[in-house]
Amino acid sequence: MTAPSALFLRKQLAELNKNPVEGFSAGLVDDDNIYRWEVVVMGPQDTLFEGGFFRAVLTFPSDYPLRPPKMKFTSQMWHPNVAKNGEVCISILHEPGEDKYGYERPEERWLPIHTVETIMISVISMLADPNGDSPANVDAAKEWREDPKGVFKRKVARCVRRSQEEMSSD
Repeated sequence: MTAPSALFLRKQLAELNKNPVEGFSAGLVDDDNIYRWEVVVMGPQDTLFEGGFFRAVLTFPSDYPLRPPKMKFTSQMWHPNVAKNGEVCISILHEPGEDKYGYERPEERWLPIHTVETIMISVISMLADPNGDSPANVDAAKEWREDPKGVFKRKVARCVRRSQEEMSSD
Protein backbone atom coordinates (compact mmCIF):
# COMPACT_ATOMS: atom_id res chain seq x y z
CA MET A 1 0.00 0.00 0.00
CA THR A 2 1.24 3.49 -0.81
CA ALA A 3 1.68 5.85 2.11
CA PRO A 4 -0.42 9.05 2.11
CA SER A 5 2.82 11.07 2.15
CA ALA A 6 3.96 9.42 -1.09
CA LEU A 7 0.64 10.19 -2.78
CA PHE A 8 0.83 13.79 -1.56
CA LEU A 9 4.40 14.18 -2.87
CA ARG A 10 3.49 12.64 -6.26
CA LYS A 11 0.64 15.13 -6.54
CA GLN A 12 2.98 18.06 -5.75
CA LEU A 13 5.57 16.86 -8.28
CA ALA A 14 2.93 16.46 -10.99
CA GLU A 15 1.62 19.96 -10.25
CA LEU A 16 5.14 21.48 -10.44
CA ASN A 17 5.78 19.67 -13.74
CA LYS A 18 2.46 20.93 -15.13
CA ASN A 19 2.80 24.48 -13.78
CA PRO A 20 6.49 25.27 -13.15
CA VAL A 21 7.28 27.98 -10.63
CA GLU A 22 9.81 30.64 -11.54
CA GLY A 23 13.12 30.42 -9.72
CA PHE A 24 13.55 26.68 -9.33
CA SER A 25 13.02 23.30 -10.93
CA ALA A 26 12.40 20.00 -9.17
CA GLY A 27 12.50 16.30 -9.93
CA LEU A 28 13.28 12.99 -8.29
CA VAL A 29 16.86 11.97 -7.54
CA ASP A 30 15.79 8.39 -8.30
CA ASP A 31 12.47 7.53 -9.96
CA ASP A 32 11.92 4.77 -7.39
CA ASN A 33 12.13 7.10 -4.36
CA ILE A 34 9.47 9.81 -4.03
CA TYR A 35 11.08 10.97 -0.75
CA ARG A 36 14.30 12.35 -2.31
CA TRP A 37 14.03 15.27 -4.71
CA GLU A 38 16.70 17.19 -6.53
CA VAL A 39 15.99 20.88 -6.92
CA VAL A 40 17.90 23.48 -8.86
CA VAL A 41 17.56 26.99 -7.47
CA MET A 42 18.22 29.83 -9.89
CA GLY A 43 20.05 32.68 -8.18
CA PRO A 44 17.50 35.50 -7.68
CA GLN A 45 17.78 38.54 -9.95
CA ASP A 46 19.48 41.64 -8.54
CA THR A 47 21.29 39.63 -5.85
CA LEU A 48 24.86 38.39 -5.54
CA PHE A 49 23.53 34.91 -6.44
CA GLU A 50 22.09 36.03 -9.81
CA GLY A 51 23.16 33.75 -12.65
CA GLY A 52 23.81 30.77 -10.39
CA PHE A 53 22.20 27.34 -10.69
CA PHE A 54 22.43 25.78 -7.26
CA ARG A 55 21.62 22.10 -6.83
CA ALA A 56 20.12 20.81 -3.62
CA VAL A 57 18.40 17.70 -2.31
CA LEU A 58 15.12 17.73 -0.41
CA THR A 59 14.67 14.64 1.78
CA PHE A 60 11.12 14.13 3.00
CA PRO A 61 10.19 12.15 6.13
CA SER A 62 7.66 9.33 5.77
CA ASP A 63 5.17 11.37 7.84
CA TYR A 64 5.36 14.42 5.53
CA PRO A 65 3.55 16.87 5.62
CA LEU A 66 3.27 16.55 9.40
CA ARG A 67 7.04 17.05 9.63
CA PRO A 68 9.33 19.12 7.39
CA PRO A 69 11.81 17.87 4.84
CA LYS A 70 15.54 18.51 5.18
CA MET A 71 17.24 20.54 2.48
CA LYS A 72 20.92 20.38 1.64
CA PHE A 73 22.74 22.19 -1.15
CA THR A 74 25.02 19.89 -3.11
CA SER A 75 26.44 22.85 -5.02
CA GLN A 76 28.94 24.93 -3.11
CA MET A 77 27.08 27.72 -1.29
CA TRP A 78 28.37 30.64 0.79
CA HIS A 79 25.49 32.12 2.73
CA PRO A 80 24.79 32.97 6.39
CA ASN A 81 21.79 30.59 6.53
CA VAL A 82 23.46 27.63 4.83
CA ALA A 83 25.82 25.53 6.93
CA LYS A 84 29.24 24.73 5.51
CA ASN A 85 28.02 21.19 4.78
CA GLY A 86 25.17 22.64 2.65
CA GLU A 87 22.29 22.19 5.12
CA VAL A 88 19.70 24.95 4.86
CA CYS A 89 18.66 26.55 8.13
CA ILE A 90 15.45 28.54 7.86
CA SER A 91 12.42 28.66 10.15
CA ILE A 92 10.01 27.03 7.69
CA LEU A 93 12.14 23.84 7.78
CA HIS A 94 12.32 23.64 11.58
CA GLU A 95 10.21 21.04 13.41
CA PRO A 96 6.72 22.32 14.30
CA GLY A 97 5.84 23.69 17.71
CA GLU A 98 7.62 25.81 20.28
CA ASP A 99 11.24 26.87 19.76
CA LYS A 100 13.18 25.78 22.84
CA TYR A 101 15.42 28.85 22.40
CA GLY A 102 12.48 31.24 22.12
CA TYR A 103 13.79 32.71 18.87
CA GLU A 104 11.00 31.64 16.50
CA ARG A 105 7.25 31.81 16.92
CA PRO A 106 5.40 28.51 16.23
CA GLU A 107 3.73 30.01 13.14
CA GLU A 108 7.18 30.75 11.61
CA ARG A 109 8.16 27.09 11.88
CA TRP A 110 6.97 24.10 9.85
CA LEU A 111 3.24 23.84 9.26
CA PRO A 112 1.59 20.98 7.31
CA ILE A 113 0.12 23.50 4.85
CA HIS A 114 3.59 24.09 3.38
CA THR A 115 4.42 22.57 0.02
CA VAL A 116 7.58 22.20 -2.03
CA GLU A 117 6.59 25.45 -3.72
CA THR A 118 6.32 27.43 -0.46
CA ILE A 119 9.58 25.91 0.79
CA MET A 120 11.43 26.88 -2.37
CA ILE A 121 9.98 30.40 -2.42
CA SER A 122 11.24 30.78 1.18
CA VAL A 123 14.71 29.52 0.17
CA ILE A 124 14.86 31.92 -2.79
CA SER A 125 13.82 34.74 -0.46
CA MET A 126 16.52 33.64 2.01
CA LEU A 127 19.17 33.91 -0.74
CA ALA A 128 18.03 37.44 -1.52
CA ASP A 129 17.73 38.50 2.13
CA PRO A 130 19.87 36.57 4.63
CA ASN A 131 18.97 36.40 8.32
CA GLY A 132 22.18 37.42 10.08
CA ASP A 133 20.61 37.02 13.54
CA SER A 134 20.49 33.22 13.34
CA PRO A 135 23.40 32.08 11.16
CA ALA A 136 24.14 28.49 10.24
CA ASN A 137 27.49 29.66 8.83
CA VAL A 138 28.99 32.13 11.30
CA ASP A 139 31.92 33.00 9.00
CA ALA A 140 29.62 33.86 6.08
CA ALA A 141 27.38 35.90 8.41
CA LYS A 142 30.37 37.86 9.74
CA GLU A 143 31.60 38.62 6.20
CA TRP A 144 28.08 39.52 5.07
CA ARG A 145 27.74 42.00 7.95
CA GLU A 146 31.26 43.46 7.86
CA ASP A 147 32.26 43.35 4.19
CA PRO A 148 29.25 42.51 1.98
CA LYS A 149 30.74 44.09 -1.14
CA GLY A 150 34.24 42.68 -0.60
CA VAL A 151 35.24 39.22 0.57
CA PHE A 152 31.62 37.98 0.95
CA LYS A 153 30.76 39.09 -2.60
CA ARG A 154 33.90 37.39 -4.00
CA LYS A 155 33.11 34.08 -2.28
CA VAL A 156 29.52 34.14 -3.55
CA ALA A 157 30.74 35.00 -7.08
CA ARG A 158 33.02 31.94 -6.92
CA CYS A 159 30.02 29.76 -5.96
CA VAL A 160 27.96 31.23 -8.83
CA ARG A 161 30.76 30.51 -11.34
CA ARG A 162 31.23 26.98 -10.04
CA SER A 163 27.45 26.32 -10.24
CA GLN A 164 27.42 27.49 -13.85
CA GLU A 165 30.36 25.22 -14.69
CA GLU A 166 28.60 22.26 -13.03
CA MET A 167 25.45 22.85 -15.06
CA SER A 168 27.32 23.16 -18.35
CA SER A 169 29.27 19.94 -17.71
CA ASP A 170 26.07 17.87 -17.29
